[in-house]
Formats: sequence, structure tokens, C-alpha cells
Amino acid sequence: MNYPGRAIFRGYTNRILAIDLDKGGITTPELEPGVRDYFTGGRSLGLYLLHKAITPDTDPAEPANPLILANGPLGGIPQFPGTAKAMAVALSPLTGVPGVSNFGGYFGAFLKYAGFDALQVTGKGEKETMIVINGFTREITVEDAPRDEEAFDLEQHIAERFTELGYRKRNIAFMSTGTGAKYTRYGCINSHYFDVTKPAKDGGKGVWRTKQAGRTGIGSVMRGKNILAIVVLADYPHGDNPYGAADWAKVVDAGRRLHAIVKEIDPNQLQMARKGSAGLITFMSKDDYQSLPVNNFQSGSDPRAPQICGKHYAEKLFEHRGMDGCFPGCNLQCTKGGWVTLVSGSHKGQKVWVDGPEYETAAGFGSNLGIWSAEFIMEANWHCDNYAYDTISAATIMAFLMECFQRGYLTLEESDGLSLTWGNEAAALEFLHQLAHGRTEMARVAGRGMTATAEWVAQRYQARSGKECREELALFAMQTKGLPFSFYRTHRSLSMQGSYAAASDIGAHHAAAWLIKADLLGAFPTFQDKARALMTYPRVRLGNDNLGVCKLPWVDVFNPESAKRMNEDVYINPASQDIYADFYNGMLGTDLGWEEIFARTDRDINLQRVMNAMKYGADTAKYDWIPDRAIGPTEDRLYEQEGAYHDAEVERVTGQSVAGMNTAEKRRILMDNRKAELRRLVSVYYLERGWSENGIPRVETLKNLGLWDYLGEATRERISGLQPGKE
Repeated sequence: MNYPGRAIFRGYTNRILAIDLDKGGITTPELEPGVRDYFTGGRSLGLYLLHKAITPDTDPAEPANPLILANGPLGGIPQFPGTAKAMAVALSPLTGVPGVSNFGGYFGAFLKYAGFDALQVTGKGEKETMIVINGFTREITVEDAPRDEEAFDLEQHIAERFTELGYRKRNIAFMSTGTGAKYTRYGCINSHYFDVTKPAKDGGKGVWRTKQAGRTGIGSVMRGKNILAIVVLADYPHGDNPYGAADWAKVVDAGRRLHAIVKEIDPNQLQMARKGSAGLITFMSKDDYQSLPVNNFQSGSDPRAPQICGKHYAEKLFEHRGMDGCFPGCNLQCTKGGWVTLVSGSHKGQKVWVDGPEYETAAGFGSNLGIWSAEFIMEANWHCDNYAYDTISAATIMAFLMECFQRGYLTLEESDGLSLTWGNEAAALEFLHQLAHGRTEMARVAGRGMTATAEWVAQRYQARSGKECREELALFAMQTKGLPFSFYRTHRSLSMQGSYAAASDIGAHHAAAWLIKADLLGAFPTFQDKARALMTYPRVRLGNDNLGVCKLPWVDVFNPESAKRMNEDVYINPASQDIYADFYNGMLGTDLGWEEIFARTDRDINLQRVMNAMKYGADTAKYDWIPDRAIGPTEDRLYEQEGAYHDAEVERVTGQSVAGMNTAEKRRILMDNRKAELRRLVSVYYLERGWSENGIPRVETLKNLGLWDYLGEATRERISGLQPGKE
């Protein structure tokens, strides 16, 4: 299909690309101005398109579940740091509720350059297909895909196909999946782009790099539609005002100011340009914080943490030559990577380029598995990307299985002889290969997610021993709403417990409210401060996802001017937020403060909650909880590991000495108090959001936000029936 060109105006193309694989239809509907202005873009627009495409009864495995890739109005503008972000949205096959995942690389920007604010794909291809969006010829085709089960083989064949047609690698961006997305419910989507600056293995220049839409299994949705790749061919817009800004000079000035702050501050703060996000490992492992998960969150610190921290990667493994931004113009340069030689799998002995690891992957495959090898972590990272499944989900489920072995809930017979024990690198790598191909019963079950895995273990243990263990397993099966935990041990951060439990509607992920670092540093000293943070920080963090910008230049580069602000939350970095507001206003022609801009995120936060309520009904609040292991010590031994800290907390809570109390009694008091505080925090969060005590948005709240008018009739009827007094 051919389509007409479309200039970008104020950050938008005002057009959507819709592909129906069942009917073979390709259309390019206009993005209605009212929808555009209300839902902004990215995550918000994606959730709206998802809501319009499904019914309350749509199953994630159905072809009707759309795959949506959406950019935002500030995305793809290299004059400002960190504008690579776009969003993948679909019903999650892992959780059953809407899943969202942001990703970097060039794809979101190239989709906009080619003429579209979002891509929506429904139906299922009859065979393995590849969608090609050609921004040069203005043509969209659905073609046969190369017959590759692994992402990096597919990468090579796509590069060869389009370079042979005369396109430069720098003009090719694409999304891919692999066999891991077929055999798991937490498949990821790789976002491939060519880095022309990075030294290649053969001594030349240029390597293909990847970022991931990793969480909630959206890669499994894409693979389930028989889509192996989505390719965009495009060039950067040119001219005096190439992105149609209302005030281009203001946009350029905002970018210049944030560039200057990043350049001046990052080398003296987190050194993201050298360490990447893995530099956070040793901070979380500090004795005072105990927030690095070790052996499935049993401990929070370990003296071996420096072996897998960013400093080690920076000095031993990362390739620093060339540029490390995941999009042109970002001088934070945190997309680290390097060359490693694989020791397992069908590519054993091959030297490969690994993008990463990010903090999550380093902690997940490192400390949380009791493994302290940076080289192992990089290899695990590569296999997960190549197979196309989420590193976080895979590592969390593997840690659960290791603890099941530790506690005798699993045997070698049940694992087909695979000894998944703490620190066993060879077994961990073998499990990743088994998982990608569904080779064993345990691997096939693990591919279905944490809840299915815990149930399988419980059934096997009961058949073998005659004993019931579901309650015990639930203590350390680290998931919320079915989504395995990302890697922050939250014992000492009530704010982060609340984030995982309630503020993150996709499940236990930190994207909505990464509050733990600020909380540990003392940003939220009172209960009221913690409750307020659950409102204000998601507005900014998820608002960034709507706009198409990366959070890291804001959250990880502290602007010194913010420290001078009086009567403001300096931890939210308000001086840099002002720069983002100037960028936004310069592009869209508005005159809004950053608080006003990000308050609009309440619209999509409530839309997500409405769609969650479509699945959970009157039980919605029951899913806003976390396992005991995320709250505190789940056994006396774990209490005693941090005995002095826990004793002091018990004395503070009770107002009396712990002398004479046994560990079990002290632990009971501690856990009862922490659970009560979390329940209280969630209740206050509901109240502040304008939701009922069952976590259901009130009709009045939805009408005040203007969201009610955008909801379908079946949704309105269902939400009305869930209001207080009508459940």
C-alpha cells in the first residue's frame, strides 16, 4: 500500500497506521485532535487505542488483542537529550491486564519520520511475516519473514536484505522477536538500530545494537501474531524547523541547557557515561540500605557486590570508544556494552556484542542468583535478547526455583536433573536455553510465569510428600498481579512497597514510581510524604513515557539549581523539570508549568486502572499487594541477619525494650506493623486518587478528569456497577 507524505507539526504527524493481518487491510486513519490533545502520545495514546480495540472479555491470546507501538510528541528530536523512547502496549499474556513497556533505539523516531504517531496491528498472520514501513517510497508491505528463530540471525538477514536494496544501515530500524517469545508469556521485543561510531569486531566501525520492550510479555503478543519483525526505513527531517515546533528556538535552547547540565554533572555524580545503570549495584548493597536482592531477596547486601557493579564493567568489559547514546543527541551516553565470548549454547565459543547489562539484569542474574560473575551476567543478557524474552522475569522465576531447591520443594528428578542451586552458573545458562525452546516440563511451566510455576511446584511437592505448601511458596514467589519483581529489596522503603503494590498497575515494576533511592536518602520522612510521592512521581515518570523522553537525564543527573529551591521537593529535580517544560511548551505552543503538564498523566493512570478493574472486578484491591518477602523477614534466620536494625524498629513500634523477647515474637510484631503501614498507605493512595476503598475509580473522578467521555459503553456500565454500594 502506498500512502501520502505528511510533515511533522508540533511533534505529531496526526496519523495512525492500522494493519489487520486477518483481513489483509492497511489503513492510515487520522489521529483526532481531541484524542491527541487529551491522551498526548506514547503510553497514554497506546492505552486509549487498546481500550477502543478490545472488549472487557478479550483474551490476551486472541488475535483481536492489538499490538500497539506509539511514540510521543517530544520523541525523535535529537536537539534534546534522551528522546528515543516509545511504548509497546497490549493486553499482557502474563498478567491478563494491559501491559506497557518502554523501549529506546531509533524505531519510535523513525516511525514518526515515516509519517505515523502510532502503529496498531490486529489479527494473526497465516505464516511468519515481516511488516515493512518505507518512509522513502511511502509504501507499506507485509512480507515473508526470514526463517530465523533467533533475533541476531534475523538482524543479520534484515540488514543484508535492505542494504542490498541500497539503503544505508543508519536508515534502518526494526523490532524483532525470537523463539523465547514463542515459548514464554514474557517475550520481549528487541529494538534494533545501527551505531555507526562503535568499533566493530573486525576492526572496522559500526555495530548493530538493541534496546528492549522487555516487560509484560508484549513480545509474546507480537510472536503470537506470527510477526517476526517490523522494519521502518526513514531519514531524519531537515530544514529550519524540522519537527514543526511552535517555537524552535525555545526547543533548541532547552536542549542546550540540559546538555550542559549532563556534561558538567554526570562525571561528578553517577558517571552513567562510564558505568551505565549497573553503577547502582553498590549503592543498593550498602549496609545502611540492604536493598540489593541476594538469593531471591533473602538478603539485601553482600561484600561481593563490587564484582558485578558498574565500576567493574567500566574498567574490565565495556567498550568506551564511540558513542553510547541510544539515539543521536543524548550525551548521557548510558547505553553501555562490550564484547564477550560465549561459553554455552549453540553459539558457544563465538565472540558477540552485548548491549548491557542494565542494573536490573546485573542484579537479577547476579546477586539474586548468588552469582558474582560479570561475564556470566553479560552472557545471560545476550541469550535473553537473542531468544527474545524478558531478563527480569526469567531471572526472578529462576531465583524462585533455586529457593525451592534450597528448601526441598523441588528435586533433581522434577527438574530433569538440572541442579538449579545458588551460584551454579552452568545450570543457570542451561535453564535459559531450556526456557527458550520449552525443552523440559519445568522450563515449559516457567515460561508461563511465576504463578503457574509456584502452582506446579506445589503440586509436585504435595504428590511427593503429601504436604500442602502453597502458603509457604507464596511468601517468596516474587510477583504482583502476575508480573515478576524487578530488583529492589523494599524492606527499608515503604514508598517502594506502595509503588510495587498499588501505584504500578502493570504489576511489580519500578517504571511508574521508582521511589526507593530517594526514600533511602530521606526524601520522604513522614507517612504523608510517602503517600504524596505515590501521586507526584508517577505523574512525571509515566508522563515521560507519554511524551517520548527518557527518564534518566532527569532522574539520574541532579541539577544543582534544584538544591536551591525552597518549599519544593528537591528530589524530583524541579530545576530540570523546568527545562522539560520549556521543551514541551516550545514544541506544542503552550505555556504550562511542569506540574500542570504532568498532572495530565492522571488521565492514563485512571484509564489503566479502569481496564484493570474490567478484569479484577470487585477484587481489584486484593491484587494491590506484594509477597511477605518484599515486606520483611519471612523467617527468624532472616530477622537475625539484620537483628540490630530490626530490634530498633520493634522498640520504636512498641515503645519498649526487646529484652526478653524471642526472635519469633519480635518478627511477628515487625511484620504485623509493616503490613499495617502498607495497607494504610495503599488506602491513602486510593483516597488521593479518588478511588473507592476497593481500588475502583469513582465515576465522579473519571468525569472530573474528562475521561468518562472516552470510555466505551460496556466499560461505563461495568464501572458504574462497581461503585461503592453496588458491588
